[in-house]
Amino acid sequence: MQRSPTQEESQRDQLHGRQVAAMFGRIARWYDFLNHTLSLGLDIYWRWRLARVALPKPGGVVLDLAAGTLDVSLALLRQYPNIRVAAVDYTLPMLARGKLKLTGGLEERILPAQGDGRLLPLPDESMDAATIAFGIRNIRPRMAAHKEVLRCLKPGGRFCILEFGTGRRKVWGGLYNFYLDKVLPGVGRLFSGDRAAYRYLAETIREFPDERQLSRELMDAGYARVFHVAMLSGIVYLHVAEKMGPEQPKRERQERDAAPLGEPPLRCFTPLDPGLAPHAEPGDEEESGR
Repeated sequence: MQRSPTQEESQRDQLHGRQVAAMFGRIARWYDFLNHTLSLGLDIYWRWRLARVALPKPGGVVLDLAAGTLDVSLALLRQYPNIRVAAVDYTLPMLARGKLKLTGGLEERILPAQGDGRLLPLPDESMDAATIAFGIRNIRPRMAAHKEVLRCLKPGGRFCILEFGTGRRKVWGGLYNFYLDKVLPGVGRLFSGDRAAYRYLAETIREFPDERQLSRELMDAGYARVFHVAMLSGIVYLHVAEKMGPEQPKRERQERDAAPLGEPPLRCFTPLDPGLAPHAEPGDEEESGR
């Protein structure tokens, strides 16, 4: 059972939110350039994968939480051109940079708005899907955001999360960890003049829960099925949490058909089965990872 936060914890979380918003406001004009540079352009592919698994209904509405400069919103529209996107972010300067990309009618399909992921300005069961890219780390407490997105999703809707894996695990013989500790803050300061922002990024990656812990969080929040897949040796993970609805079997088939060839099986979590891949049979130990 989840306990309610104390007044001191709530005040600390509110202060953290304002500090994070101010930090992203300072680096907004460098944000896209540094994302592409520091990931060697791989962030474009990662966002494409995120949009691909959202699977909104034709003509539906998708929540892009922590929308930033609207790259995920645009990726969603490229794959689902007849949807609309509610692009919500806590930091106005980031949304202002993103609005410069909305030309040729895109401003009618993508609707940016300032908002708090813990208290979304949206009706119950109004969103066909929701996405968040590299933003869930910045929301405290995360459980409040998990539950708020769940409230806004229609039955069967997906909450798709793109996030770095925990930085506590050594990747590529510790080379990635060295990159987090030394390269990322240095390059961030060189271009943006704000070393603290990229030091914060490295620290939150190290502190972030691993993929199984995050899956358990989402299950505890009330999602019916949660699965994830590792990308780039587990440096980045794509998590998908589904709200209870009538279309899970159909969506599993869609997910199987959409997965690129040669990728490892997804790890799936449900209340009855905390680790099987979506298409594995009970007792398939290799795919369940147990």
